[in-house]
Amino acid sequence: MKQLMLGNAAAARGLYEGGCEFVSSYPGTPSTEITEEAARYKEIYCEWAPNEKVALESAFGACLAGRRAFCGMKHVGLNVAADPLFTMSYTGVNAGLVIGVADDPAMHSSQNEQDSRHHAIASKIPMLEPSDADEAREFAKLAFEISEKFDTPVLYKMCTRIAHSQSITEPGERAAVEHKPYEKNISKYVMAPANAIRRHPFVEQRMKDIEKWSEASGINRIESCGGPSTSSGTPISININNAAGVPEPVEGAKVGIITSSTSYQYVKEVLGDSVNILKLGMVNPLPGDMIKKFAEGLEKLIIVEELDPVIETFVRGLGLNVEIHGKDMFPICGEFSQNLVAAAFGKEVPTGTKLDTAIPVRPPIMCAGCPHRGMFYALNKLKVTVFGDIGCYTLGSVAPLSAMDVTLCMGASFSGLHGWNKAGGSENEKKSVAVIGDSTFMHSGMTGLATIAYNQSNSTVIVLDNSITGMTGHQQNPTTGKNLYGDPAGRVDLEALAKAMGINRVRVVDPYNIADCEAAVKEELEVEEPSLIISRRPCALLKEVKHNPPLKVDETKCKSCKMCMKIGCPAIAMKDGKAMVDSTLCVGCGVCKQMCKFGAL
Repeated sequence: MKQLMLGNAAAARGLYEGGCEFVSSYPGTPSTEITEEAARYKEIYCEWAPNEKVALESAFGACLAGRRAFCGMKHVGLNVAADPLFTMSYTGVNAGLVIGVADDPAMHSSQNEQDSRHHAIASKIPMLEPSDADEAREFAKLAFEISEKFDTPVLYKMCTRIAHSQSITEPGERAAVEHKPYEKNISKYVMAPANAIRRHPFVEQRMKDIEKWSEASGINRIESCGGPSTSSGTPISININNAAGVPEPVEGAKVGIITSSTSYQYVKEVLGDSVNILKLGMVNPLPGDMIKKFAEGLEKLIIVEELDPVIETFVRGLGLNVEIHGKDMFPICGEFSQNLVAAAFGKEVPTGTKLDTAIPVRPPIMCAGCPHRGMFYALNKLKVTVFGDIGCYTLGSVAPLSAMDVTLCMGASFSGLHGWNKAGGSENEKKSVAVIGDSTFMHSGMTGLATIAYNQSNSTVIVLDNSITGMTGHQQNPTTGKNLYGDPAGRVDLEALAKAMGINRVRVVDPYNIADCEAAVKEELEVEEPSLIISRRPCALLKEVKHNPPLKVDETKCKSCKMCMKIGCPAIAMKDGKAMVDSTLCVGCGVCKQMCKFGAL
């Protein structure tokens, strides 16, 4: 039966239908729901790993054990997993191994806009890229077959729009896949230099074989003006931006378009069946012979792809006798849309697809009752330099708190502060701290704490422990004592871990108590040794957290000083010159009450 399905849910369905039995991932928007949806199938064991490197290594172990395995992450997570990824290309697999990576054009929830196709090219691993939910399901199944057929891990690339949009798919049955017995093979799986040297030619030949397979597999297809699959062109009128950015009308040109993923959907919406399209489902390796055949008889070849000119660069290297356009028409930054594609081709957006109403901007902000707010207010008040990290607490950088100076990548706060203090000495040590979340600490913050303890910098670091992985939607982590399913699991004791690593000064504060937070930071900055403050209070949005009644404002006592506004709580506003608390948002945390010197709250 056909169903309307979220792209990530369809991907998980494809894993199920493909006989996947093991999933290990680290949550990261927009990839998170693949693993959460996969966990709904009792035939698939699913887990959250401390980070993407561990997740991929675990999935690799599962595939060696003869079970089809999957590992999911977002684009920056693939950087973390790159070390095992590149070597897995050499070892190959036993049972199928699929690595899901979700890119985030326009950086809706990411610190950069990288293009994961570069990882596929550099690691010499095939990459599939679905363009809708049905392909997300089908390609997930196909990825396992490719993995086992060619003895390779397979990268499976989603992006925000495909992951988080819905389209029609028709679920199938689960494949009956036999477990593959493990056979000891030192020359294949032990990547000492002598063995790795012998595996490299295998990798190069494998990519040639996969390219040849893709040419005839149907995963890349030619759509020709609504007719059968062919490469003949039909004249259309388009505008192509020249190098100076000036549109120039071109009448009666034979034009072909090469595209993939969401860009394919936008091209189809804007141009319909008026143009020849080579739609790519495998974006590494690219089908050179197929592209040459497609280009025959064309006068213009236009590559429509988000982010970097990966396809365009490859096509230009084929020496085709055709005019090629790509990034001279389309931006290298940001996310595409049907409006953008229509503008590039000098077309009107199809009726019913254009939104004429301006949508009000809703900037992200920490929730009402967020346990991080009190600590960030204290840090702002003390005017310390703050090395931040990746998580919902990154919003501590937003006005009016503005309590963060640097945010680089997962785990960089502690090690960044260490270098800052070692280079700057006491001048930096007495007025600088680092903050990190509990999940991010387990991901990659522990090694930063280890370098502080080992190399003895006088660094004051803060773990913002809200008892959950908050930014990606409340996933469990090794500090919560629960696994992905919410069942009891092993729990890492942060205090004991820090002391075992050589941090002698460890203290816990309640971030709802601003005075205690301020006092703790002041005291630890003065000591001549490393110290760790754990700011502990569960996320206000956790369903098991019990809230106090919402606060109210006594307008007779309110002096309109706006001190309560300095914590940036969305439940507080000024109305008719007086403070006002939104009772539908307020959780009664009492932080604002501590700000008011007049007892109006």
